[in-house]
Amino acid sequence: MTDPTSQQAPTPEATADDAAHPEPRDLMVQTHHTLSTPDGELSYTARTGRIVLREEEFKDDVFEGWTPRAELAVTSYTLDLPEGSDRSDRPVTFVFNGGPGSSSVWLHLGVLGPRIVDAGEVEEPTPPPYRLLDNPQTPLRATDLVFIDPMSTGQSRAVRGGKAKDYHGWKKDVEQVSELIRLWCTREDRWMSPKFLCGESYGTTRAVSVAEHLFSRFGMQLNGLVLISSVLDFGAQDFRFLRHDAACQSYLPTYAAIAHYHGLHEGRELADVLAEAEELAAGTYRWALGRGHRLTDAERADVRARLASLTGLSEDYLERCDLRPEHWRFCTELLRAEGRTVGRIDGRITGVLHSGTAEGMDADPSIDAILGPYAAAIHHYLRGELRSELDLPYAVFSDAIEHWSYQEFEGRPIDVTDKLERVMRANPHLRVRIEYGYYDLATPYGAAEDMVAHLRLPDQAMDRIEHAWFETGHMPYVGGASRVEEAEGITDFVRRASGRG
Repeated sequence: MTDPTSQQAPTPEATADDAAHPEPRDLMVQTHHTLSTPDGELSYTARTGRIVLREEEFKDDVFEGWTPRAELAVTSYTLDLPEGSDRSDRPVTFVFNGGPGSSSVWLHLGVLGPRIVDAGEVEEPTPPPYRLLDNPQTPLRATDLVFIDPMSTGQSRAVRGGKAKDYHGWKKDVEQVSELIRLWCTREDRWMSPKFLCGESYGTTRAVSVAEHLFSRFGMQLNGLVLISSVLDFGAQDFRFLRHDAACQSYLPTYAAIAHYHGLHEGRELADVLAEAEELAAGTYRWALGRGHRLTDAERADVRARLASLTGLSEDYLERCDLRPEHWRFCTELLRAEGRTVGRIDGRITGVLHSGTAEGMDADPSIDAILGPYAAAIHHYLRGELRSELDLPYAVFSDAIEHWSYQEFEGRPIDVTDKLERVMRANPHLRVRIEYGYYDLATPYGAAEDMVAHLRLPDQAMDRIEHAWFETGHMPYVGGASRVEEAEGITDFVRRASGRG
């Protein structure tokens, strides 16, 4: 992909400073590959590098031109088609992770891309050094793929003289990703292709917001959204509120699932434990939290005992936290007697407790377990296999989340469910796939299910939403069997939602 401005001849007004600091331009590198899949051998083209985003500039209502603002890192995979084929028949899926402040490396090398990192299994992780493997289940079989690293993640940066923090907020983040998608579709002549967005975690917040912005700003309609470990209504899982009863109810089934995984429900099936926890959360627990000091001693004792049985936490601890265990503290408290913590991203993974009296863990062991393999793999892959000319550090995580702006939601919880409702009402053909992980303490499945149940949509629209549950954490692809199941599910969804299944 070539930036048209890079082909313009210098003007007579060009200065020495212009020569020393030329206007930024796209820098994309192209390579060709083959991959054996269950559908046969795929030949595909990979392109990786950066694309320059520009914004219209006005001064006193006078148009000043298009000014470079950002250089966003992109890696795309397009299937090689026979000469003369109409590429508009080929779906394309735009992919990003969340954070905010996370790069797209997780979905890229975890489940969707044609190459994936060998990180091992939850209970038997791969030791360093690591390696990449072919991914026969890649959805590239059904759709072209475009992986996007938002500002300050991966190798995306502001232009010289620009401020990255200008993009560290809900509104500007939505605008930058939307503009990149518009620009890519325009330059590649893909406006007529079936189009999908796939996001994970905060990437689901981004996905529905971008979908609404693409339609309201450019009139671009989509065929589908894939929402992995979704969080659209933050109020249902936010413990920072003074009265965080909704979060406690949302997290209870996840606490129970993790306690079951670690052997605290001996002889019981996971499905039975979840059913009991879901019933308690929706009924007696909700009622008890709402009663406050009106709860009698006998009623409180009954609820406390049932919570202890399900969560694996002691009745003494539950009494001290007023029947309201917070998720980060749960990670530390569940296996405290063993000197271990459980992961927030994935409650199956444990780590060593840094202090026997610590109120919270010093780091998430489930992030520690996967960061090394993914970081090594992406640094090797971009340069060693895709021949990227960029040698910037690849920011798997940035600190953008520490000062992320939600000024548009000031005075109210962050909630973008109205964006999803809007695009589903406007487009009667839009389909949505929502994925849930039972051991996910970052975006508990109970909160996501509750969000869907309260969408202001008619039954016909609700029928266009499909669900997939996994016995995993936040990332269903952490584990070989679940990764295959997830990849196949997304591939099938794209085929059906684009009229090809």
